[in-house]
Amino acid sequence: MKPLKKEDINQDVFDLYDDYAHNKIDRRQFVEKLSLYAIGGLTVSSLLSFINPNYVDNLLVKPDDNRIDSDYITYDSPKGGGTIKGLLSKPNNSKTKFPGIIVVHENRGLNPYIEDVGRRTAVDGFISLAPDALTPLGGYPGNDDDGRALQRQRDRYEMLEDFIAAFNYLKTHEHCDGNIGVVGFCFGGWIANMMAVKLPDLKAAVPFYGGQPSAEETAQIKAPLLLQYAGLDTRVNAGWPDYEIALKENNVEHTAYIYPDVNHGFHNNTTPRYDEAAATLAWERTIAFFKEKLA
Repeated sequence: MKPLKKEDINQDVFDLYDDYAHNKIDRRQFVEKLSLYAIGGLTVSSLLSFINPNYVDNLLVKPDDNRIDSDYITYDSPKGGGTIKGLLSKPNNSKTKFPGIIVVHENRGLNPYIEDVGRRTAVDGFISLAPDALTPLGGYPGNDDDGRALQRQRDRYEMLEDFIAAFNYLKTHEHCDGNIGVVGFCFGGWIANMMAVKLPDLKAAVPFYGGQPSAEETAQIKAPLLLQYAGLDTRVNAGWPDYEIALKENNVEHTAYIYPDVNHGFHNNTTPRYDEAAATLAWERTIAFFKEKLA
């Protein structure tokens, strides 16, 4: 059988995976429903293999890339999980101070894709910290299914405190100039929005397909926002109209892009939901936004 391509897969499969990835159905239900699409030579096994992430072959910046220094650190999160592990990355061999970026993972802990995003920010001239909110439970367990199960055991507002503590750690780091932004994906998009609510000295926030704050919370936002949405992501996009109204009513600086015909998770290059054109454009906009706002 020839290798599967995204174009071979019914959109309903991607929607089904989104339900599974966001805990609307369990694995048994996911596999049962997936079997409905195992036709014409496709098998459930081949569909599962295709739609699940492939981290090994898709890192854009390897851990040993000589352009950067990247290593794990721990920091204190007294209002959150206590002691949190994160990946700290910065441009190599420089004593210069850099603007900082907090990189926030999805709903499954600090997996290789998010670590890669952290390293990408260092290549682009920032010092970044990508925390693992699963640290109190032993950290990212090595696969996303178990990672999602672990993350459900933590309160999301307690995890928010872990990322606020990461901001405070990075702000006083010897290689950070104190100007800090945040980028987050899915759950991390909600965290990015909420960090903008909670941190008046946050300089910029870029939520990718993230859940939106309430109107009352939106009124507290001081940071400029760059909001990135996937056109096919009806679940998250349902909250955008009310958010847009609240942002305008409170004169919050913001720019929003909705990328047509792409799925939730389109920036994640390790899964077939990835859309290269949209992801490339969205990341170029992200880096340009941070270079402007964190200057």
